[in-house]
Amino acid sequence: MLKSKAKWNFNNEDSETTKWMGDSPDLSPVIKELLVQRGINTLESATEFLSPKIENLLMPENLSDMDTASTRVHKAIEQEEKILVFGDYDADGVSSTTLLMSALKELGADCDFYIPNRFTEGYGPNEKAFTYANEQGYQLIITVDCGIASVKEAALANELGLDLIITDHHEPQNELPQALAIIHPKCSPEYQFKELAGVGIAFKFAQCLLGYFPDHLLDLVAIGTIADLVPLVSENRILSFYGLQKLTSTTRPGIEALKNQCKIEGNVSEEDVGFRIGPRLNAVGRLQDARLAVELLMTEDQEEAEQLAEIVQGLNQKRQKIVNDIVIEAEALVNEKEENFGITIVAKEGWNEGVLGIVASKLVRKYDRPAIVLAINSDKGTAKGSARSIQAFDLFQNCMKVRDYFTHFGGHSQAAGMTLPIENVSLLQQKLSEMINEQLTKEDFKQEITISKTLSLQEINEELVNEVSQLAPFGMANPKPTFHINQFPSNVRQIGSMHNHLKIQFRQDAQQVDGIGFGLGEFFPFILEKNKLSVVGEIGINEWNGNRKAQILIQDLQIEEHQLFDHRGKKQIDIMPFIENTDSWVTIGENLENRLKQVPINLNQLSYNSNETLLEPANTLFLFDLPENTDELSRVIQLIKPVNIHACFYIEDSQYLKSFPTRTDFKNFYALIIKRGYFDIKKDLFSLMKGHDWTEERIRFMLNVFFELEFVTIEGGLAKPNTSPLKRDLQESRLYQQRIERSKIEKTLYYSNYDDLTQWLKRLTEDVDIPKEELTYGL
Repeated sequence: MLKSKAKWNFNNEDSETTKWMGDSPDLSPVIKELLVQRGINTLESATEFLSPKIENLLMPENLSDMDTASTRVHKAIEQEEKILVFGDYDADGVSSTTLLMSALKELGADCDFYIPNRFTEGYGPNEKAFTYANEQGYQLIITVDCGIASVKEAALANELGLDLIITDHHEPQNELPQALAIIHPKCSPEYQFKELAGVGIAFKFAQCLLGYFPDHLLDLVAIGTIADLVPLVSENRILSFYGLQKLTSTTRPGIEALKNQCKIEGNVSEEDVGFRIGPRLNAVGRLQDARLAVELLMTEDQEEAEQLAEIVQGLNQKRQKIVNDIVIEAEALVNEKEENFGITIVAKEGWNEGVLGIVASKLVRKYDRPAIVLAINSDKGTAKGSARSIQAFDLFQNCMKVRDYFTHFGGHSQAAGMTLPIENVSLLQQKLSEMINEQLTKEDFKQEITISKTLSLQEINEELVNEVSQLAPFGMANPKPTFHINQFPSNVRQIGSMHNHLKIQFRQDAQQVDGIGFGLGEFFPFILEKNKLSVVGEIGINEWNGNRKAQILIQDLQIEEHQLFDHRGKKQIDIMPFIENTDSWVTIGENLENRLKQVPINLNQLSYNSNETLLEPANTLFLFDLPENTDELSRVIQLIKPVNIHACFYIEDSQYLKSFPTRTDFKNFYALIIKRGYFDIKKDLFSLMKGHDWTEERIRFMLNVFFELEFVTIEGGLAKPNTSPLKRDLQESRLYQQRIERSKIEKTLYYSNYDDLTQWLKRLTEDVDIPKEELTYGL
């Protein structure tokens, strides 16, 4: 049995309340089920989802204050007033800034942009920046992807005589800024879709300003929308769908250069944006002023674009190294702590504040618990950083219960940013750990995987992969489907230079499907071809030497049945991979130091006769020594109740393989001793061996049985018959019985085949009485 790393949630729709409506032969049953899971159950709604149309976008004029904002911008252009676009330093912010700047320049506006510095100014508008804008002669400021909480800054703008237009998508606060116009879906009762990214709102504004649908700006919309992890449904789906097409064919020099740095060829996917383009744009603002990212997206010069893209690439590599270095230091701090807290909190001076959210995410994945990573500023006596949580723990709500611990705090259920006095860090860890322990069970700490459907191997083919791709672009609220298969594995291998990946073949009749598990190489010893293996993952196409074949990219795996691991006959065994991936384990055997390739620090060598208090229930049982009888083994198994048993038996002197003397052998040998009146072990042994084709071991064994039954006396190497022996059966000899029992044990536990041993141990595990003849003759 092998437990999954994550909690598996199967997406089982209730067929009575949600089902596919009508007939649609063009859609496979699998696609229909996936659509139903997304709330789509008619052919009309399916067509709209699978084939997004530009005309289904909402009219920008339905956004509140759009007319006011548009009129003010056109007035500024006519009167040659200076316009400042105030953006943000993430991918959504820089793409929003670039998009609006492009539209304004197309209209002939006198405009420039301003991106605050993450380290010196923080997020969003600030009074110093607005004062600077006024001094530089700007008369109109337009925010993109920020500003909805800037009440003080809006008041300052009014005092300075600056007109302020706010375009934003973040959560409105209790008090809205007193701006000339606020373009925000959640502040617009007439606008039905509330989840546009900052760049989506900037696009709507640009559309209204330009007076036509600016499809040439859709590449920027796709970058900001996908990178900002907004729900990819409704308008966001349409904008991303066409935006990815525009990214594929873009002639924008900056994006072309960035694609070259990312080694993106052919059709650009949401994964290209989310894992390649977006992180590179974000890296600029994480390490320095994000203005460079906007300049890259805006430049029309190919040579400049290549130079800027190279700088961005260098910053991203630097960001990766900084993250890796901090992760190593953070993990070391976690490991130093003796107490096991419900939340991981690490703090250190000198850490880069711009990457701490990434570090926190990595710690969550490693330790399966919420994480807070803080950079200490000893001069100010503060700790500032980011937090990430697990699905089962609402970080925002619980932190709000101790809001007085923080100087600044904000976020949502799964992520937050904060500043607090250094002396409050330990208090915060203690309090949040108490909350976590009160609210969560052990199972809640596991990561979660939502599984769309269980598939047979016959269903996994290139046609299904192509059908699933119609659901793209994938993202928030439209996740890429994760499928489950439960099959016997074959040809299981570790791959990669470090053997840290898995490749597994699954076969059923004529169908074969390969599974690739990146980073799952540690589970290789647990996967046996005799046990069904459940895996979950995404399906895709593996193309090699012109051959295309469907495969499953394994995210997690588990084995639900009890397992027998057969190490019989091996002199040395490596048990470390197994004990490192089990909750508890027990070894039965003595002098194991020579049997183990590596001796665990906490090795406790027990025996079949150990006290019951030592034989406590455990997940895994290692059997090194053979028992004297089956009752001993049955006792151990019933006490330990293992789900995994490792048969580690090794025999140098086998009783089963030795020829057992027959009753005739005993009779003839004893008659010889009676006839001669003695047997000289030293002198007569060789001739007896030659005359009867007996081994020395057989002769000595029969002599010992005779001696035990008092048929003979042995003294000085001479065996003499007892003059008046009692009439006793051979069965009364303890040596005789031990030899028979030992042979039975060896036959059943050591020389049996894998399937027979599995069934035999399974019966013991299930506490079923084993028939006497099976104990005697095996299966």
